[in-house]
Amino acid sequence: MPQPLSTREANLFRTIVRHYEEKQYKRGLKAAEQILRKNPKHGDTTAMKALIINALGRTEEAFALAKEALTMDMKSHICWHVYGILYRTNKNFDEAIKAYKFALKLEPESQQIQRDLAILQVQMRDYQGYIQSRFAMLKARPQLRQSWTALAIAYHLAGNLQQAEHILSTYENSLKSPPAKTDFENSEAVLYKNSLIAEQGDIQRALEHLESIAKDNLDKLAVLELRAQYLAQLDRKEDAAKAYRALLERNPEHPDYYASLVKVLAIPEEDAAALKAVFDEYAEKFPRCDAARRLPLNYLTGDRFREAAKQYLTLMLDKGVPSTFANVKHLYNDSFKKETLPVLVQEYLDNQTTQDGNSDASKGRAAGLYFLAQHYNYHLSRDLTKALEFVEKAIKIVPDSVDFHMTKARIHKHAGDTKKAAEVMDYARSLDTRDRYINTKAAKYQLRNNENEKALATMGLFTRSDTVGGPLADLLDMQCMWFLTEDGEAYARRGNVGLALKRFHTVYNIFDIWQEDQFDFHSFSLRKGQIRAYIDMVRWEDRLREHPFYTRAALDAVRIYLDMYDHPQGSDANGVRNGDLNGDEAAERKKAAKKAKKEAQKAERAAAEKAAKQDPNKPTAKGKDAETGKKVDEDPNGLTLAATTDPLGDATKFLAPMLQFSPKNIEAQIAGFEVFIRRKKYLLALRCLNAALALDPEHPALHAQAIALRHALSKELDSLPQKVQEVLKTEFKTIPETADLERLNAEFREKHGQSTQHRIAAARVTALLSGDYDKAAKDLVQVVSAESSTFNDAVAIYDELRSWRSSEAPSLKQAAHQKWPEVTVFA
Repeated sequence: MPQPLSTREANLFRTIVRHYEEKQYKRGLKAAEQILRKNPKHGDTTAMKALIINALGRTEEAFALAKEALTMDMKSHICWHVYGILYRTNKNFDEAIKAYKFALKLEPESQQIQRDLAILQVQMRDYQGYIQSRFAMLKARPQLRQSWTALAIAYHLAGNLQQAEHILSTYENSLKSPPAKTDFENSEAVLYKNSLIAEQGDIQRALEHLESIAKDNLDKLAVLELRAQYLAQLDRKEDAAKAYRALLERNPEHPDYYASLVKVLAIPEEDAAALKAVFDEYAEKFPRCDAARRLPLNYLTGDRFREAAKQYLTLMLDKGVPSTFANVKHLYNDSFKKETLPVLVQEYLDNQTTQDGNSDASKGRAAGLYFLAQHYNYHLSRDLTKALEFVEKAIKIVPDSVDFHMTKARIHKHAGDTKKAAEVMDYARSLDTRDRYINTKAAKYQLRNNENEKALATMGLFTRSDTVGGPLADLLDMQCMWFLTEDGEAYARRGNVGLALKRFHTVYNIFDIWQEDQFDFHSFSLRKGQIRAYIDMVRWEDRLREHPFYTRAALDAVRIYLDMYDHPQGSDANGVRNGDLNGDEAAERKKAAKKAKKEAQKAERAAAEKAAKQDPNKPTAKGKDAETGKKVDEDPNGLTLAATTDPLGDATKFLAPMLQFSPKNIEAQIAGFEVFIRRKKYLLALRCLNAALALDPEHPALHAQAIALRHALSKELDSLPQKVQEVLKTEFKTIPETADLERLNAEFREKHGQSTQHRIAAARVTALLSGDYDKAAKDLVQVVSAESSTFNDAVAIYDELRSWRSSEAPSLKQAAHQKWPEVTVFA
């Protein structure tokens, strides 16, 4: 049993807790040592010391001390609570919940322990446990509205909508006086209750409830939108039309309001006159409204479209609006509209007066030329020669236009000249050095040109100059994932897999941080009364890793790991993979990596010198920066990541969330197959193959994968467990067991002879079945020599040959450079 504390030491113990909560760890540690000098066996103080040590980053020492505290006093709820907090901070949530529950048994009245347990339960999506915790908290403090709302949320997340609504109604009925009209928490709570009613499918009752709360509710816009939505769902079209008109009076630029109004008015799509009349009404009422003039173009056809489009384009081009093409490019899915719009713009240019000094005419002419440049640069109407011609004419009229130079850079990018594109985009940046957007675009284009160091310097123009570690550290703090992804892809192209993997793992960790960031909002949202936003956040977090940023970085990482497995060769001291295609390229990559490492070491020295100037007596946790207290990165260049001995295991780490949360992403399924077939997990490989075939049976990669699976099973099927054999025989129907794989591949190549990606897939199969990669490579080289081939075809084939480490790659590169000298990849 611990020694009892005197009054003075008990007060000192309370100061330890306060110092910890205020993050004054040095003072808290000093106070704990004072108590332990007189009471060395005091478990609660030892536990608090462990908590402070953990906050300083000495995790192992903290756990050892916490266990020691438990041996001193097994029946102390503080010791168990601290033990749970340690597990929680180290992401062992299951053990943390066990510790919290044990602490709660010892101290059932502790609101802090109960709250920590509840937050952890909802974080782990243990909704039944969360209901129990919130019910106990409600019984302890029934006078707080938060307690009732939290229990309703628990039932809602668990799927029991009726009980959630009942909890809110019970609280409302218990009130002796109505809440104040300015009570924001009440306003949000009643709207949350309304959403529960609607989610149950009882729209009529939801509308009636909304009408009863509409007068005093503070969120007027939400009330109006919900009312219009409910009326439309109840097919009360006349009332719904009035509701949407009221919304348009508030915001005539909202496109969804127009679409909903047209829907409830039940105007047929063929009745172009009636449709246009709806928009003309608001165009006349709000002369500056763009949506009322632009949206009719979605519905109109023929001469009506031509007339409306001419009026809209004339208005926008006269004003010199740069976004005119962006506003109408979605219409290009209609071939008539795609052909009509540039003709109208050309007519506009022909009718423009070019009198000297007529600035309005010059502005309109420049805008028209810029529109045509974007038109010919667009993928559905691409003619890069014409695009460059028009943008150059526009630049002559307005030489200092950032937008014009940006489009010129895009044209060079689409032509494959990433070097020229980066130069032009950087020049556009220099025209407006205070614009963060153009600065970001310039850095992105530099990364596409594999200029990592230059891009980082460009980004550094808008990062904090006092950040320890330079611009990269600031970008990491800001979780700038687009930069990290592009930077990683550039390093991958340069062969520096260490830094490439470092960037992709950083993106992976950012999503972990986003997952953990929920902890703060479980209690914050209740305190602030932001219930509907909180529910949306929880549902968004449930599917967090289907985000495109994660998918892109994960696929990039998986490709690197697959290449590392297929070509198991070491990396040098700079993290560059050995065994590249030729000596010149390898030397170039090593030179670039050495430069990057030198820059990193320079930054580290600067940080060390700055830290050395700090107070030498300042306590610093092991593995943390002396000045910032942040954890020091012990592998800044990714050398440890590049030296992995289990690339497929590391690839699976990135792959699993994609397959779980993005099952309809065909690239994720294709990557999953490639990982699982190498791991000889044939059932999982088949699952990915079947999922991909369901999404796009004509995808070229699936032909190669189906044959690869059949080829592998022809050798290893008999060695698999009986049940696995039965499932494979039943579910794998794409290619019969008796099929002639070489004949199937020949038929596939003949059928899709005009498609480069299909030819690549056929070549992969040829190499797989015969083992003769040289023959397959020569077949692909012939594709590039064809007159109809494009540089994109050549780039795809070149990348494939490099992944095979084919000796044909250098000669292909040379031939492609002669054919497309402007393409940077072949330079």
